Amino acid sequence: MVSPITLDALRVLDAIERRGSFAAAAETLHRVPSAISYSVQKLEEELGVPLFDRSRRKAELTDAGHLVLAHGRRILLATEEMTALARQAGAGWEVELRICVDTILDPDALYPLLEEFQAIQPRTRVVLSEEVMAGAWDALHDNRCDLVIGAPGEPPVSGLACRRFGAIEPVFAVAADHPLTRLAQPIAIEALQEYPTVIVADSSRSLPGHSSGLLDGRSQIIVKTTAQKIEVQRKGLGVGYLPRHRIHRQLEEGSLALLQLETQRAPIDLSLAWRSGRQGKALKWFLERLAAPGMGETFGLLPRAPATDLRGD
Repeated sequence: MVSPITLDALRVLDAIERRGSFAAAAETLHRVPSAISYSVQKLEEELGVPLFDRSRRKAELTDAGHLVLAHGRRILLATEEMTALARQAGAGWEVELRICVDTILDPDALYPLLEEFQAIQPRTRVVLSEEVMAGAWDALHDNRCDLVIGAPGEPPVSGLACRRFGAIEPVFAVAADHPLTRLAQPIAIEALQEYPTVIVADSSRSLPGHSSGLLDGRSQIIVKTTAQKIEVQRKGLGVGYLPRHRIHRQLEEGSLALLQLETQRAPIDLSLAWRSGRQGKALKWFLERLAAPGMGETFGLLPRAPATDLRGD
């Protein structure tokens, strides 16, 4: 059954209710009053219910009229949004951009970019998520995100492109009053076996995973985010490596202490990553802004290598 309620009829009802009369609605819609009256009368006849109470001087909706208009306004709004989104897509802007930030980075540095982007393209919905290590690559490969900030290492599968963003410096940190702080440095790895190792579990669902913070400890404490790992180690519940850029405050206030081990870890390269061949205007905008000089450093990273390492299949 085809509904007699059309978008045009809903616009007529909306104009009458907003302006308070058929004549004023006709002026708003640039029509003659008789055309407005005919549209309403035709709709009432096809619905079989009166939409306006004509016993009063001012046009007032009946209960049925209020019901139709309330739902109709939602339809009109949805239609306007659909039209805008269609034009937006036609102009090359994504309806939605999903950005994944590796948990090793502090997402606070991303918020000014989001504010800047919303000022120029408020209709693109931005969805933020957080992954751990191979989980970032997995989210990209599995089409759960469009852009990864902080993907570690190289793409594990084909079809992904990346650009070096910077590097993190892993440092061995423990609570300031931890027994390890009383040992002579550099500390042998064997001395760590007495204490639980705090590990950030890889969030990968299908690609081979890794874990951050693996050491030869007697036991392990598994957490989901770098923030949780920092807090667990700050409380003295375990030990492990932490990214230096995430613990400046704890080092300054003295709640964490850096220790030197016999074997130190090298900096870990992080990249921006996206799927090859996909570059709408929103994705392109973020990639260009994130490639600006010093942007990696705003995320706390060591300077990136020269920008000749754009890779992809």
